[in-house]
Amino acid sequence: MQETRAATPGGAGRLPHGYHLDAHSHPDGQLVYAAAGVLATTTEDGTWVAPANRVTWTPPGFEHAHRFYGDTDARLLPIPADECRALLPRPGVFAVSPLVREALLALTGDHGRTPDAERRLRAVLIDELVEAPEQSLHLPEPRDDRLLAVTELLHADPGRSATLAELGRAAGASERTLSRLFHTELGMSFQRWRTILRVHHAVRHLTEGRSVTGTAIACGWSNPSTFIEAFTAVVGQTPGRYQAELP
Repeated sequence: MQETRAATPGGAGRLPHGYHLDAHSHPDGQLVYAAAGVLATTTEDGTWVAPANRVTWTPPGFEHAHRFYGDTDARLLPIPADECRALLPRPGVFAVSPLVREALLALTGDHGRTPDAERRLRAVLIDELVEAPEQSLHLPEPRDDRLLAVTELLHADPGRSATLAELGRAAGASERTLSRLFHTELGMSFQRWRTILRVHHAVRHLTEGRSVTGTAIACGWSNPSTFIEAFTAVVGQTPGRYQAELP
């Protein structure tokens, strides 16, 4: 990667599977796009996953970490703080249209544009992102110790088929208490949270070339059809279509 600004990295580079950037922040905003591969961005509010049809956004000063899956063509684009007002004040993930993709590739490539030309192209990109639907594969993380114990068990084995009552016994909390905490602290049901966790892992498996059936089994679905239905509901396309469209 090359430094395009003093403190906020930008540019393009190939990163190996599992490459990790520890928690950090930047004075500018930053768009990170995996033109190939998958990017996971983690903050204190949880983890966002972005395959090649999405781009992640982190506002200025927001602490975050990155992990890359697959052989990743990583594109980092700083957005100067004074150009960030139209974008979200929190991290997010947006759909990548053909125009957004080409603008990201152009701005992170070595094309010798003048600063004014780059500023104008960034303005076009920002306008497109403001209009783009937010497509957030966001997995919120808890702060309550009882809920944290349960989610850590599932992170360690996403395919685990245990019920919430069974997980509660291991964590020392009742099913009723945990169900309430999932809704009040994470804003979703236990089943929804576990589904998104499994989809996160499924995206990584598919990116690495595992079959749809193999991915379904590895991530805890009882059969491929239920996996396809859940994946499509979260990602917006079938796992087969997602895999076929990988760069």
